[in-house]
Amino acid sequence: MKEILIGANEADKRLDSFLKSYLKEASGGFIYKMLRKKNITLNGKKADGTEKLQVGDSVKIFFADETLEKFRGKPETKGKSLGAVTEYLKAYDKFGSLNVLYEDDNILLVDKPSGVLSQKAVPGDCSLNEWLIGYLLSNGTVTGESLETYRPSVCNRLDRNTSGIVICAKSLAGARKMADLISSRDIDKFYRTVVGGQLKDRVSLKGYLYKNENLNKVDIRSEDPKDDRYSYIETEYEPVEYLKDKDMTVLEVKLVTGKPHQIRAHLSSIGHPIIGDSKYGGRKVAGIRYQLLHSYRLVFPDDLDAPFDILSGKEFVAPLPDLFNKILK
Repeated sequence: MKEILIGANEADKRLDSFLKSYLKEASGGFIYKMLRKKNITLNGKKADGTEKLQVGDSVKIFFADETLEKFRGKPETKGKSLGAVTEYLKAYDKFGSLNVLYEDDNILLVDKPSGVLSQKAVPGDCSLNEWLIGYLLSNGTVTGESLETYRPSVCNRLDRNTSGIVICAKSLAGARKMADLISSRDIDKFYRTVVGGQLKDRVSLKGYLYKNENLNKVDIRSEDPKDDRYSYIETEYEPVEYLKDKDMTVLEVKLVTGKPHQIRAHLSSIGHPIIGDSKYGGRKVAGIRYQLLHSYRLVFPDDLDAPFDILSGKEFVAPLPDLFNKILK
């Protein structure tokens, strides 16, 4: 017999959904049959699988050890799980102790360096996602077994060479809440960047964006092209400082909508590409190998419910990288 005590990351899942992730090699029909026969129980009682799990619930599986092993996964599947844990720890070692700006039981805010992927692009990549799980494994927040039913992940992505704040979910509740806040645009995300030329006024740019996946580049239209491939975008910017001797303007940019390459392409479309952003026509500067774009500031809404009320109205800032300071000096 195997007893599983439900933790925060499994809470609010349906029992049948949890069992399908835990008994990966078992069919849905088999799981429902075991529930009917009380070979699987919830809190010592018969269950039909539709129950919502709560923290502290007891799920008991009355299988022989070899049967449980069979339905949990074949040896090669387990090998892959062990390999994944090793991969996460290697990512943590590779990137080291990144600057964690904030952490609680549900989320983590990390200052991503430029040059690091937010998520894998191809299987062999090492990304912030792997670093996150490696970090949580190293401090005992998660275990190899807990990763089989819930895997922490990043909630918003930055381009490889864009630095700054990334929101990461440690719990299922955190993942759901951050997804809702990002989707509803209730989190205000501000960036710092340096563009060519002089900009004097605070402006809200509106337009339409389409990403060509083959070229990994986006097209911006100021007017609605009446093409379903294009999405509406909105970008606000405010000048912070004009560097007259370099003919560059430091901007704070608010990302109202969040689309790939939005800030880079939108600023380029008005004739002020980001310094170092060769893809969108940015000026080349000695020592600058990529776009000067930094996710600088994050502001949470004022009226969050528990357990996220601790974040209500909070503002978090990621210090500007050295390359920015080099330009500003």
